Amino acid sequence: MANRVQRPHEEAEFEFILARADVPVLAYFYGVWPKAAAACKEMDVLVGEAADVHQGRLIVVRADIARCPVRRYGVTGAPSLVLINRGEVLATGSGPMSRTALGEFLAAHL
Repeated sequence: MANRVQRPHEEAEFEFILARADVPVLAYFYGVWPKAAAACKEMDVLVGEAADVHQGRLIVVRADIARCPVRRYGVTGAPSLVLINRGEVLATGSGPMSRTALGEFLAAHL
């Protein structure tokens, strides 16, 4: 993923991004433990593509599940997606998604 996907290193940075967002934010929570790593690696590519397709209409944030505020959003595993607009959760998804499923997830809520 290039610079089009923001990567906060801690909760405060994540919150700063959300507070300044003037478009919806797709928070992509990833994990590095073995069971999550493979699925998250696949999702990295798809999330990057989504950032390209929706550039200017969506901010994409790739956040480590161990460092960012996951409890608030009901995230219990990785990969997980949370679409947030002005502090409100529009939609959530967990587990790996296909390119088509991710496109449908975003199209339904943007």
